[in-house]
Amino acid sequence: MAGLLEGKCALVTGGASGIGRATALAMAREGAPVAVADRTEELAASTVALIHAAGGRAIAIGGDVAKEADVIAMVSRTVTAFARLDCAFNNAGIAPRNVGPGGQRTHEMSQASFDAMLAVNLTGVFLCMKHEIVQMLKQGAGSIVNTASIAGLIGLPMATNYVAAKHGVVGITKTAAIEYAQDGIRVNCVNPGYIKTPMTDPTMAERYDALMTKVPMNRLGVPAEIAEAVVWMLSEKASFMTGASHIIDGGYYAA
Repeated sequence: MAGLLEGKCALVTGGASGIGRATALAMAREGAPVAVADRTEELAASTVALIHAAGGRAIAIGGDVAKEADVIAMVSRTVTAFARLDCAFNNAGIAPRNVGPGGQRTHEMSQASFDAMLAVNLTGVFLCMKHEIVQMLKQGAGSIVNTASIAGLIGLPMATNYVAAKHGVVGITKTAAIEYAQDGIRVNCVNPGYIKTPMTDPTMAERYDALMTKVPMNRLGVPAEIAEAVVWMLSEKASFMTGASHIIDGGYYAA
């Protein structure tokens, strides 16, 4: 039986660990050659090695999604290697503690912290979509999934910059979905809740018990649970799905 992404070529940003790595592995398992991008080629290569070990095809690409020239190069290298770009997962992102002190209310947050967050988590998604869509328009089809968050649908105290960026991802996803619906290009986003990844480990070490009281399933998700949904959303199985925010959060949003 053919895989869900058989005959399609894929690009994943933030593919060195966590949700990005799990999704790159799932894409390769489902038949797609995968371009794995992260901040450096060396980081991306660790995921590529796992794909190769499982019998899949992949290349490693280094670059900063907040820099347009780097994003252009990511897409170009993908197309050079695989001839097409059919599926893109714009997943690269950072946490609030990566750009400033944690636990700050809005009036305490610096503009530098706010701007640095948006540069990666929102502008980075915009730049990736922009140049992926250019390629997909040439082909006449394509599918994109952006990583948003439950923080793109609700407010979270002490995370103004992160919440703003993720709400922005939901908004630009909806807008692009409308703009390119007649061009055979679908654009959706996935909205994870609390997932066990290297990015969330410090927060979980500090506040796990308190956070789990808000999750009806009373556990963290794992990256593979997000990856399976993303692969399905990118595949033809989701051919009538565009502009959607797909929530995977153990019931957090419902509660």
